[in-house]
Amino acid sequence: MRKTRVLSLLLALSLLFVLVPTLSGCRHKIVATDLMAGITPRESEPATVPDDASAFAVDFAARLFRATYDGKNTLLSPLSALVALAMTANGAAGETRAQMESALGMTVGELNAFFAAYLASLKKDDGVTLAVADSIWLRDDPRFSVKEDFLQINADVYRAGAFRAPFDKTTVKDVNQWVKDHTDGLIDSILDDLRDDDLALLVNALLFDGKWASPYTLNTQKSSGLFHKEDGTDATVTFLSGGEYRYLSDGDRAVGFIKPYVGGRYAFAALLPAKGIAIADYIATLDGERIAKILGSVERVAVETKLPKFKTRFETDLKDALSKMGMTDAFLLEKADFSGISETTPLYIGKVRHKTFIEVGEKGTRAGAVTAVRGKTASAQSDEVPSVILDRPFVYILFDTTTNIPLFIGALNDPNG
Repeated sequence: MRKTRVLSLLLALSLLFVLVPTLSGCRHKIVATDLMAGITPRESEPATVPDDASAFAVDFAARLFRATYDGKNTLLSPLSALVALAMTANGAAGETRAQMESALGMTVGELNAFFAAYLASLKKDDGVTLAVADSIWLRDDPRFSVKEDFLQINADVYRAGAFRAPFDKTTVKDVNQWVKDHTDGLIDSILDDLRDDDLALLVNALLFDGKWASPYTLNTQKSSGLFHKEDGTDATVTFLSGGEYRYLSDGDRAVGFIKPYVGGRYAFAALLPAKGIAIADYIATLDGERIAKILGSVERVAVETKLPKFKTRFETDLKDALSKMGMTDAFLLEKADFSGISETTPLYIGKVRHKTFIEVGEKGTRAGAVTAVRGKTASAQSDEVPSVILDRPFVYILFDTTTNIPLFIGALNDPNG
């Protein structure tokens, strides 16, 4: 009987606009051996990116959001999850690979081509920071070997470094410090401990720090008011009042607005369901096509807005949500096929941890996310100025205006929760 082992794939996400190829730039000294000495990221010819790749990414965001929302404050980074799972899919084979491709919306080859192009398009912009960093950690165990092709493709596309580590308390500290460093402290940990049968960690970090193009200033009305929760109780919050020029309408279901960040590539969208429509019922109607249509049909009219200052943290296991989306075999010991990662040890995914943080205030937004995949092995316009007063539960999307891809998507039920 084979001893049970565990493959842990840790994917941490932050947003900063620069790719971090290895851990050498971290402030914390890592107790690990660099495995990338013989693997250099290759600069290949641009692959063909599907014309509808962005649409697939938006649809994935909508499906993941619908499958995850549980009636409480919810905040996901679909981009983080998609990057982490795309990296993992590079090691999947057979039906496991087919199911992951179906759940993610593109083939592994298309995902790699899309992210090679998309990540290369990220540029440092004054007032906005977006950083993506990836690394692969392997237990220092001669019985467990990882295919070089798996490391190479993730180095080529995602600039992922690879390291051998003892997988003891020092590794827990190292990984958590790496997460903290690459999310600027917004996410301070992803690991509580490492078990004897944990074999590997795949970590992706993503951090967003953006200033409003039109910040709320001292001249902006800032007032205390009540936020009406769906349970009938009220929360006292600070509202930031202002005027925007991008009005959103989802028919008779919701209204909203877009508030851009400096440079215009990224923006914050808020959608307030019509009175009488529960936020859960509204979220259930959102799919990729509808989100893209809403974000793409902006009315350039003045709109009076009130946005509550808020910050919220969220943590969940995406395993159930991804299973609902058709990715089932990856979580089953007897069916999972990750032979593209290792042929020496059969692997399956045990957990997909996802941690996020967002803070929305006068000057802008800071947000970070961490996705951890833990795998196992045997072993309308009018003359009147419209208003959008966000004083009850609403949906918000921090998105890339060039693609409409949500970097973060959430539902705020309690600004103080």
